[in-house]
Amino acid sequence: MAATTQPGQDRRERTTVRLHPDTKQRVQYWADKRALTVNEYIADAIGEQIRRENLDYDLPTLEIARINQLVDEVKALSTNSANLERVTTQGFDTLIGLTRGDNYLMDDEDGELA
Repeated sequence: MAATTQPGQDRRERTTVRLHPDTKQRVQYWADKRALTVNEYIADAIGEQIRRENLDYDLPTLEIARINQLVDEVKALSTNSANLERVTTQGFDTLIGLTRGDNYLMDDEDGELA
């Protein structure tokens, strides 16, 4: 006969975890710092890792700010590249025009100021 679960009964399963003594000491430190038991801390850590594996997590504010900074820098580099292309193209067009003899300074003047 299957066991029935009563309201308020804990439905979690027990799992044994083997940790290196240094790791256990760090887990104990962070659990104490967050006012959790070691068991609660490990359960939270496992849940967090599963969310990361599923790509279901929020980025901290500092990371979002850094990503926005990098996006702005890429946009600025793109603008600078477009400006350099424009200046280079105009410069070569001017040089080609000079070699052909096209120059607004060499136009005949009729003495009138425009």
